[in-house]
Amino acid sequence: MLILCVTLLNIPLQAQFITGLATEWSDSFSEWVIYTDDENLEGELKMRWQDDWTDWEYRIGEETGRIKLKWKDNPNEWEIRGNNEIITARTLWNNNFREWRISDNSIQVTLKSKYGNVFDEWEITGSKGSLDVYTAWEGDPREWNIDDYMDEDIGLPMKMAIIFIATYHSYPKE
Repeated sequence: MLILCVTLLNIPLQAQFITGLATEWSDSFSEWVIYTDDENLEGELKMRWQDDWTDWEYRIGEETGRIKLKWKDNPNEWEIRGNNEIITARTLWNNNFREWRISDNSIQVTLKSKYGNVFDEWEITGSKGSLDVYTAWEGDPREWNIDDYMDEDIGLPMKMAIIFIATYHSYPKE
């Protein structure tokens, strides 16, 4: 389960779990609402600039971050920044968007489309636990469920990288 550890004056606050993601508007994929297990705490994921699919920002509570294509003309590598961490997401094979290596240089996970060319369900498994990202309704990329059973040492930027890569490659770019 996605855990957000927010620290205020070095006193840890209660952790939150991301449970889903949905478009803000039914006809646009540029703004998203992030749902947590606390009904009073929602986050957002949105484009930084209108019609620029290469630069995004996220916020949940006090935690913020940025997701950006590393090279404007190369969709095979993204950089995710937040909480003083830098996460890199790279395709395992050039222009094959079904499988990604996501790393912060100490932890590395592989994200895969569960059913090959169908991008409705993604998963990671391994020594750090498991995480599944899947559409609420088959064939409709506007709403996603997240089942997170990863170790607690996996931070928000790593999990946002996983969630972003999975959802980004499933919907049309307007």
